[in-house]
Amino acid sequence: MNRNKRCFSVYASGSLHAGQKSGKKRRELEVSTCFAPLLGWVLRLWQSEKRHLPLVMDATSLGNRWTILAVSVVLRGCAIPVAWKVLPAEQAGSWRPYWEGLLNALGKAVPPEWEVIVLADRGLYARWLWDVIVAWGWHPFLRINVGSKARLPGEEHFEWISRWVPTPGTSWQGKVECFASKKGRVNGTRLLHWEPGYESAWVILTDLEPEKAMISWYGLRTWIEGGFKDFKRGLWGWHHSKMERASSVERLWLAMAVAQLWCVSLGCQAEAELEVEFRQNEPGASLPERHIAHRRRKRAAGQLPARRLSCVVRGRLVLLAMQYQSQPVPVGILWAGPWPGTITAPQKQPKSSALNKKKTQKEKERRKRQKRRAREHARAQG
Repeated sequence: MNRNKRCFSVYASGSLHAGQKSGKKRRELEVSTCFAPLLGWVLRLWQSEKRHLPLVMDATSLGNRWTILAVSVVLRGCAIPVAWKVLPAEQAGSWRPYWEGLLNALGKAVPPEWEVIVLADRGLYARWLWDVIVAWGWHPFLRINVGSKARLPGEEHFEWISRWVPTPGTSWQGKVECFASKKGRVNGTRLLHWEPGYESAWVILTDLEPEKAMISWYGLRTWIEGGFKDFKRGLWGWHHSKMERASSVERLWLAMAVAQLWCVSLGCQAEAELEVEFRQNEPGASLPERHIAHRRRKRAAGQLPARRLSCVVRGRLVLLAMQYQSQPVPVGILWAGPWPGTITAPQKQPKSSALNKKKTQKEKERRKRQKRRAREHARAQG
């Protein structure tokens, strides 16, 4: 903990002399060497009953200038980037070597007693990604497309996944052999649920046992979107950056990641203290049962109120208040809250007309692509 305090105090005091603030030597910093120590800070500050660590993989962009591949630790609705790679937005080629490098850099920093779950959206799924995650002893929790095939143990033929969740409100989970292609075939657990209001079902592929996994955990993946918002317009203002070198953007992300970790730790500590105070002195607990406040209450007794400030915003306010009061700069904790237990339905249910319009548009795009391929094939033959 003392090492964490010294590290955070250096950033807070601004005591770096001029020689450390400028010059070409700053460009010699290899940001990838900081990923394992950064994750180590997270693990040292982590406090929870179980040693479960959720990692989320996703990509974000800044206009048509940069694409960032990021791996983040998520907790209490916030995301802390612990590894990233900055690429030009228009750069062609596979992302595979970059994702493999990020996961391998983090794998060395996680002690074997930690249970790590890696979540990613369906656009990132690949067999090599599954293999890399499993090679580190971690658990993949990857969403795949509904338009895939699978078969139950003992069955001969593969069938479309939509067979198990044909209509909204249906669910299924169990062991399967997924994907008809022999090269991409995976034996694992498949979790399916079609929540009313969504266009299609959630289909999750993992190596956890069916009785030990919940499809609602996939809601953790959405928390990284809030982290991207914090880095841009939400908090740190990265969208104002005019940097022209990818290495400079990576160093800027390192500074923002440390700031994010610091503020989230302070916000988690403040929120945990508020939760303890609420349970000890719940508002209205001393009122009679027939009091109007009890009749109008929407929350169940003992249920915590909804979060109105994210942990990172609350932590930043705590830090600013302590600076104004000339108090010592504190180091918080990362108190992991409960994982999502239910799937949240969309706030606005799409109308049938909107769904039909979107379906028609997709069909038009599909026909255009088909005609374009036909023309290209005809040119190649001619």
